[in-house]
Amino acid sequence: MANQSSLPLYEKISLKNNLKRAWEIVIFFLLLSLLFYRFSTLNNNGIAWLVAFLCEMWFAFIWTLTINIKWNPVKYKTFPQHLSHWYAELPPVDMFVTTADPVLEPPIITMNTVLSLLAVDYPAYKLACYVSDDGCSPFTFYSLVETSKFAELWVPFCKKFRIQVRAPFKYFVGEPIFSGDNSLEFQKEWNKMKDEYEGLCEKIERASRNSTPLQSDMTGDFAVFSNVIRENKEGLSDGMPHIVYISREKRPKHPHHFKAGAMNVLTRVSGVMTNAPFMLNVDCDMFVNNPQVALHAMCLLLGCKYERDSAFVMFPQKFYDGLKDDPFGNQLVVLHEWVGHGIVGIQGPLYGGTNCFHRRKVIYGLSADEIEFEGKLASNTEELPEKELHRTFGSSVEFTRSTALILFRSKGYNDFRCNLSGSIEAALRVADCRYEYNTNWGTKVGWIYGSATEDVMTGLGIHSRGLVSAYSSPDPPAFLGCTPPGGPASLTQQKRWATGLLEILFSKMSPVINCIKGKLQFRMCLAYLWIMLWGIRSIPELCYAALPAFCLITNSNFLPQTEDPALLIPLLLFVVYSLYTLSEYIQLGLSMKAWRNNERMVRIKSVTAWLFGTLSVALKILGLSDTVFEITKKDSSGESEDSDVGKFTFDESPLFIPATTIVLVHMIALVIRFSGLHPPKEGLGGSGLGEIICSIYAVLCFMPFARGLFGKGKYGLPSSTIFKSAALALFLFQWCLWSSGV
Repeated sequence: MANQSSLPLYEKISLKNNLKRAWEIVIFFLLLSLLFYRFSTLNNNGIAWLVAFLCEMWFAFIWTLTINIKWNPVKYKTFPQHLSHWYAELPPVDMFVTTADPVLEPPIITMNTVLSLLAVDYPAYKLACYVSDDGCSPFTFYSLVETSKFAELWVPFCKKFRIQVRAPFKYFVGEPIFSGDNSLEFQKEWNKMKDEYEGLCEKIERASRNSTPLQSDMTGDFAVFSNVIRENKEGLSDGMPHIVYISREKRPKHPHHFKAGAMNVLTRVSGVMTNAPFMLNVDCDMFVNNPQVALHAMCLLLGCKYERDSAFVMFPQKFYDGLKDDPFGNQLVVLHEWVGHGIVGIQGPLYGGTNCFHRRKVIYGLSADEIEFEGKLASNTEELPEKELHRTFGSSVEFTRSTALILFRSKGYNDFRCNLSGSIEAALRVADCRYEYNTNWGTKVGWIYGSATEDVMTGLGIHSRGLVSAYSSPDPPAFLGCTPPGGPASLTQQKRWATGLLEILFSKMSPVINCIKGKLQFRMCLAYLWIMLWGIRSIPELCYAALPAFCLITNSNFLPQTEDPALLIPLLLFVVYSLYTLSEYIQLGLSMKAWRNNERMVRIKSVTAWLFGTLSVALKILGLSDTVFEITKKDSSGESEDSDVGKFTFDESPLFIPATTIVLVHMIALVIRFSGLHPPKEGLGGSGLGEIICSIYAVLCFMPFARGLFGKGKYGLPSSTIFKSAALALFLFQWCLWSSGV
């Protein structure tokens, strides 16, 4: 298609970065200067000096990886309007929505995501929406059946009046918004649609309160739509996309591999039903905010000269319910802007598990070389290596044939035909829990197993085959989702990420191994290391956070004395780094408070979630326990009216013990220092103003835990956490005294 049109579908733009590079180099040389000073004075100082030196070596290494990522940022500008002449020739797209727990992921959230997908600006007969319900919930199935009925009204309404936000829960929040004339017809239709949506919400809410399995409401629909909820048999471009419900088979003695397993079942079921050459996957809470999202993706997938240069297209995760000033540091705005665009300039963005358009042939395992020459692999389906396909993809004849069409197709996209109702039996076979045995699923084909972050591992496998990914960040944002509420949910998500990333680092899929043996670029290997080392960063972060307290208790120092000119090095380093990170927030229109909150949350996450993620992987490597996939709670309430919504909340989780211990140790250390109970200094120096300031700064970083010591309800630390932390703090205090010989 790109060759048929003289108009470009996208433009790749290198962003100017000279000033940021200068800042980064200055920080790097300040780190080197500090390390040189530490090393040259090791013999004249104690254990605290050595620990500081080792931690700062780690920080310098991480900063080197950071410079590598941010060095040459790139962005893509897409031109979806240039596809208007080829609208009828656009390729089919299979859209996947995954949900696993109707309690943690309320169906009303999932249904809004489904509705937004069904209403995208794209030929309806070329779209199929597959909803994977890993919780096998009759409630979710019932919600989808009712949603499909409402969609027959909602989709035409959105397209007729060119509605921008096509998730009804978000659209109906305010006054009617119309893209054209605010006509009487529109007002009438708007009121009718709002009433219909409120009726849908009421049905779903009533079903959630009903303890019965909903047989009375579902009997008729279930008999007709046991798998296929809606099918566009007429092939109407302005009709309804196909809707398919999937709840895969699970058995106790058969591993189901969590989300990765669900994604592979979706891939196979869609392969025998619709077999679209492109697939979109979204989490249940990520609704379409830009109705032209599929066209933006096609600009990159169809507009590139070589298919290997756009193996998949990632859209950033952005959020509709983000709190002002990001108090929990989970909106990831700065990460997506500076780190995201930086990685795009190397080998393309990492696969983030949602908001991603995939080439089906890439998911099937083709490498960069094979993807450009698949037309030469076989001239027709009779010459296909059928035994090899069965060994790789499984024993289903129907799926093998569909695979062959994807891998060896040399025709256009209009040769794809589907018969959903007639494919149910084949779909059930490929969804069987034993289907993947003795195949390459989960190892070389599909989503890769072995990590709680199956998305990053799968993307790493794609990059390791020499392929490049693309990144699109249109305005308005393509997708919007909900942020994890409060402290526990946010830290649980961070723990899962740290655990999964470390699992990859210590597996056969490690980026180091793929850089040496595969086709992963060296700089991309460093980029993967930067994110996979999140967990291990917790150890030097924890040690460095505890150093000021150790020095105050033992009357030792880890900073140069106030009369030593070398004190300027760490002081300048702190100031320059703070100004550098602050500038990243200011350039994006964010506040100084947002910067402070995010800097604080990095400290908190490192000694809580990332630390426990590291411990989980260590126990797994030692064979003492296995890691667990923890689902992040989704909040269906939208914006909260709670005046304390930005306050940190706590529960009985052990995640909060390390940070609480750090706060208590620093409080003990400051009391000892100001009361004069510290031991006399030995040697050249003892603790001074620098250590006192650093200790106070540490308490400020962990202020939510300091407040939690005196808070009540969910805003207060549980008594069990306080007792455990106090015992650990007293133990560390005694250890400090013992180590200093007191």
